[in-house]
Amino acid sequence: MTFPRKDLSVKTDGPISTVRIRRPPYNYFDTGLVGSLADAFESLAQDARCRAIVLASEGRHFCAGADFRGGDRRPSYDQAVHTYDMAQRLFDQPLPVVAAVQGGAIGGGLGLALAADFRVGSQTAWFSGNFASLGFHHGFGLTETLPAVVGAQKASELLLTGRRVHAVEAHALGLLDRVSEAADPFEDAFALASEIAGSGPLAVRAIRATLRQGLSERVRAAMQHEKEQQRLLSSTEDWTEGVRAVVERRTPQFVGR
Repeated sequence: MTFPRKDLSVKTDGPISTVRIRRPPYNYFDTGLVGSLADAFESLAQDARCRAIVLASEGRHFCAGADFRGGDRRPSYDQAVHTYDMAQRLFDQPLPVVAAVQGGAIGGGLGLALAADFRVGSQTAWFSGNFASLGFHHGFGLTETLPAVVGAQKASELLLTGRRVHAVEAHALGLLDRVSEAADPFEDAFALASEIAGSGPLAVRAIRATLRQGLSERVRAAMQHEKEQQRLLSSTEDWTEGVRAVVERRTPQFVGR
């Protein structure tokens, strides 16, 4: 399979296909990139030879979500297609996905990692749902996916504080399914995908669909609510202050308006 985007590559090795984001070092996404990820996943799902996907990225971090550092730093909500419309397709496709996480999975990057079925991380991997520390509301379906992995109580703590969860704790919580000894977790992620691909492909798809029954619909409803809350908060002084503080590397001074 060939792919036209220079910031996304697709490589197939037997029954395993690797979809790799190529926007180092932070691998920020936008609507176009998330849509292209969905295009790749859907195309691979149509190929009977592909039995599992490894989602990987180049550079220091797995994905730092959307980049709000430039321009007016406000997300746009009046475009015909929203990023979450594209993200929904990642939950709709039928193939098992193993994410190889190095460095940070931050904000929307945490949401992207949790859209995968499994996560294999390096010892330097870490996760942060840092939305509240930006004066913002979480998104990418984390309302559904994060509690499903770590439990409702822990999900609440992680989203309200935005704190970092490093590899050892992430493994204990279930954010990481396996911790790689290698600096680059790709080979271990590929090994897990190979284990899955060694099972009966029809059975894998059927079991996965059973286990995830209703998830796509719940994520769709969650993202609609998340998008509306983000729209409301993006016009506040706290949001502007939160992003400015990140850029200036200081503690934000929120005023509650």
